[in-house]
Amino acid sequence: MHSVKVQIGALCAVVPDAMQFCFELATEGTVADGARLDLNVQPGSARCRSCGQSFELHDLILLCMRKCRRRSVAGRDLRILSMEVS
Repeated sequence: MHSVKVQIGALCAVVPDAMQFCFELATEGTVADGARLDLNVQPGSARCRSCGQSFELHDLILLCMRKCRRRSVAGRDLRILSMEVS
């Protein structure tokens, strides 16, 4: 295996550096030893239920600037996008 490409949502509670470290430990001594882990971190976003405004969300606790109720619409995903193998 040469590489694995993973998309991480900024709101999914995965720390990219920790994932990289764990990947290296988990693949050591396997056919994937030495494979590259490419992480693509996607920002979180939300849409206000009251005013309809969409905005970037860095933390699940933050609310709309107008103090409206918010609903998270993106940023909680963790997906394997591709794997390059030989």
